[in-house]
Amino acid sequence: MEEQMQSNFNFDSHSSTNQDLTIVFTPDESVKHYSYSLFNENELIDSNIIEKNEPVSIELTETGIYQIKINTYDAENKKNVIESGIYEIDKEAPIIELSNEVLKFRAGEEFSLKDGVKAYDSQDGDLLDKITTNIAELDLNETGIKKLIYKVEDNAGNITTKSLILNVIKNNTSTLIFFQIGLIFIIIGTIFGVLSYRKNSKLEEKIRKYSLEPIEDTSLSLFDKYYESYTHALKVISKSIQKSVFLKRYSKRYEKYVGIFGDISRTGIDFVSAKIIMSCLFVVVTIFSSTIQLRVTSLYEIIFPFLVGFFSPDILYIAKYKVHRKHIENDLLQAIIIMNNAFKSGRSITQAIDLVGAELDGAIAKEFRKMSSELSFGLSVDVVFERFAERIELEEVNYLTASLSILNRTGGNIIKVFSSIEESLFSKKKLWLELESLTSSSKLIMYVLFCVPIAFVIFVSVINPDYFLPFIESPIGIILLIIIILLYVFYIICVRKIMKVRM
Repeated sequence: MEEQMQSNFNFDSHSSTNQDLTIVFTPDESVKHYSYSLFNENELIDSNIIEKNEPVSIELTETGIYQIKINTYDAENKKNVIESGIYEIDKEAPIIELSNEVLKFRAGEEFSLKDGVKAYDSQDGDLLDKITTNIAELDLNETGIKKLIYKVEDNAGNITTKSLILNVIKNNTSTLIFFQIGLIFIIIGTIFGVLSYRKNSKLEEKIRKYSLEPIEDTSLSLFDKYYESYTHALKVISKSIQKSVFLKRYSKRYEKYVGIFGDISRTGIDFVSAKIIMSCLFVVVTIFSSTIQLRVTSLYEIIFPFLVGFFSPDILYIAKYKVHRKHIENDLLQAIIIMNNAFKSGRSITQAIDLVGAELDGAIAKEFRKMSSELSFGLSVDVVFERFAERIELEEVNYLTASLSILNRTGGNIIKVFSSIEESLFSKKKLWLELESLTSSSKLIMYVLFCVPIAFVIFVSVINPDYFLPFIESPIGIILLIIIILLYVFYIICVRKIMKVRM
């Protein structure tokens, strides 16, 4: 008969330890011979037969969970089974992982000890709650390099330590907030100043012919000096980048903006030069901001503002061009009516174009005056209107150009054709105005949804300038930032496609 009992061991069981164990089994006097089996995590690793009634010592030196089973036999060869307790030896030190070896933060800011910290052991599992530090010995209100030591001990007594370098810098948050607010006011003031200057210049042009000429003042105002420096820089950069084939090709897409922005930018190269100047200003502001915070500007912090500054003028260009096209689109019907009336009175196409340029104001008048100048230089009517259609990119202008081209080649009743065009444009404009009134509320909601994320980012950045820093100070943050921007752009494109109504 087989019996089980647990005795005759110098240790019945043992808690986890990092020391070597010597397990001694002492058989009873009735035992004639016996055998033992040693298991590590239920796997047999050693066995032996003892032919005498004498104690046996079993050495446990490696990491593992051990158990010993003894089979004893008396004089009648009766078998007894004796099982030891569980002996756990853990000589492997726990592991501490830190997401950063160096952490930089401002003096006085709250610091979470366990953010980005992992502690675990192969035997005991997660040990994050058992971590201790020397944070009480560190003064985080004082700037300088501090050494934060993490320490963890497992159940077996194995100890691991790991150090984190803390770079405590001066807290300039309040100064930076005032600087950013001041910078915003400066930018807004500059914009209002430019707009006021343009308004006053236009007013001066209107009343100049009704007033006496003042005494000539050759001195330049501060704004005029800045303007002169800007135009000089524009000329120098334009002259330099003209040698680049890539930039020359890239500038061709800006040729259609020439004339819309006054006399500053006369070629596509000038628009590219203005973009370069804007990107350099963004980089200077970024470096200045970093200098106030007493830190070195990283490469990512230079590249990102440079790209933002380079492409941000495109928003102004596109918006101004759309306004220009909108004015022409609104006034085109009046131009067609004037041309049709001119044809009814027996005038030619050239005379009709001159009449539109003289009778109307604004963008449409400038375009017709430009066409009149091109006709005076010997270009044909077809070529002049084709160039006009390329500049404006309006369906109505393409229709008008095609009609005039056909009339010039085949002949026909120009008055009847223009009356048809006039009626078609009038009906389309009426339908468009009705559509605008029906979709105005939806468009307002769309624009609000576009602006809310940007306004939220600006508001949070003013309150807490460091809130979005992880997006530009770590590689994963930069990747996430790019994904966010792409998703936002995709969102805008999708909403605009849905809201756009084609006629």
